[in-house]
Amino acid sequence: MRPQSLAQVHGQSAALRPGSPLRRLIEGPSGAGPAAGGPAIGPQSAILWGPPGTGKTTLAHLVAAAGGRRFVELSAVTAGVKDVRTVIEGAVADLGLYRRDTVLFLDEIHRFTKAQQDALLPAVENRTIILVAATTENPSFSVIAPLLSRSVLVRLESLDDDEIGEVIEAALVEDRGLSGAFALQPQARDHLIRLAGGDARRALTYLEAAAGVAVDAVDPADAADPADAADPADPAGAPGQGRVITLDQLEQAVEHAAVRYDRTGDQHYDVASALIKSMRGSDVDAALHYLARMLEAGEDPRFIARRIVICASEDVGMADPTALQTAVAAMHAVAQIGMPEARIILAQAVVHVTLAPKSNASYLAIGAALDDVRAGKGGAVPVHLRGSGYAGATRLGHGKGYRYAHDEPDAVAQQQYLPDDLASTADYYHPSDRGFEDRLAPRWRWLRERLGRR
Repeated sequence: MRPQSLAQVHGQSAALRPGSPLRRLIEGPSGAGPAAGGPAIGPQSAILWGPPGTGKTTLAHLVAAAGGRRFVELSAVTAGVKDVRTVIEGAVADLGLYRRDTVLFLDEIHRFTKAQQDALLPAVENRTIILVAATTENPSFSVIAPLLSRSVLVRLESLDDDEIGEVIEAALVEDRGLSGAFALQPQARDHLIRLAGGDARRALTYLEAAAGVAVDAVDPADAADPADAADPADPAGAPGQGRVITLDQLEQAVEHAAVRYDRTGDQHYDVASALIKSMRGSDVDAALHYLARMLEAGEDPRFIARRIVICASEDVGMADPTALQTAVAAMHAVAQIGMPEARIILAQAVVHVTLAPKSNASYLAIGAALDDVRAGKGGAVPVHLRGSGYAGATRLGHGKGYRYAHDEPDAVAQQQYLPDDLASTADYYHPSDRGFEDRLAPRWRWLRERLGRR
C-alpha cells in the first residue's frame, strides 16, 4: 500500500504544501542541476524528522522517482562508512555515464556517529548524492550541524484520525490491498484508528492481522461451498467479497481490548463524570481506573487536566490548598510534555486530589454570594472603601474614614466592608472540620467577632 504518487499520500499537508522544499524535491528540479551541467539550483538534500509511520520512507521513494533518479537505501542500524563510500562511488559513476542523480535514503540517521555522518558531507556539499535522511529523534541533537546546514529539515506529523481512516479505506478497496474482500465494522474501524495512534504503518499491519483472523474464523464447510453469498452486513457470512471484520476479531488479532469510549458522545461525559465523582468520593483506585480508560481511549490529556483542576477547587478547596497547586502544575506540565509521559503527571494529580480531605465550603460560598447578587441585593460600595486615587475623589469624600488594616495591632481593621443592605445578612462561607480548613475555623470565628459579624 505504499503510495506511488503524491496524490496517494495521506497527511503531511504542511510539509507537502505547494512550493515547499519537499514538494519541489518530489516533483523534480525546477532548473538545470549538476546532472545537466547547469547551476546548482536543482534538488537539495533533506532530513525527514517525524514519528514512525508518517511516510518518511514513502516520501524518499517519491523523491527518487522524480526524473528517473537512482535510488539506494541504507539503514544506519547496519550500514557503515564503507557502505556510504560505495554508494558515493556509484553515484559518481552514474552521474558521469548516464547524467543521472542518485538518491541515498539513510534511515535512522541518528544512529550514525559523528565520524560516520562526516563521511557524507563532501558528497552532499557538491550534490554528488541527494541525501534523504530519516530520523525519529530531534535532528538538532542527533545530526551534526554541518550536515544540517547543507540540508532542508522537514518536520512530519502523526496522521490525524481522518487521515488514518483514509489509509484504512484505501487498503480495504484497492487491488494492492485487500481488494474489496473485507469490510470493517464501524466499531472495529474506530478501535483500529485509536490503536494506530497516528501511525499509518501500524494501522495497515493491524488491519492485515485482523483480516487473517477473519479468514481463520470461517467455518470450513462454508469456505468449501462456492454457492455461499457474501453479505457485508453479516459478520458470520462466508469469506470473499465484503466479509466483515468484527471488533472481536480485531481485538483477537492485536491482543488489545477495545475501550468502550466515545470522545464525542455519552461515554465521554459518563467517564469524565465518573472520574470527578470518584475523586470527590476519595476512591483512588476507581479514579485511576477512569483516568486509564480516558487515556487509553485517546482522550485529550489537557481536557482531563482541566477536570482535575476543577475538582481540586470545588471538592477539596481549603481542606487542602496544595491540591489546587498540584492540579494546576499538572495542567501546565501536561501541555508542555504531552503523552505518553503526561499519564504519570495526571496520575499524581488524581491521587493527590482523591486522597485529600474534602470541603466544598468555597464552592457553596460563591454560590450563595451569586444568589444574592442575582436577586438584586448589594447596594453602593461604602464611601470609605471607594477608590480615592484620582482627581476629585477627595472632594467627593471617597476613602474618608478608611482604616488601613496594617495600622491595627492585629492587622484587622474593624469597619463595614459589605454594602448596607447585606451588612447584617450576608453569611456565605462556613469552613468544614476537615483537613487544613479545620485549622482555619477558629480564626474564621475570631475574625467574624472582630469585625462585628455575629
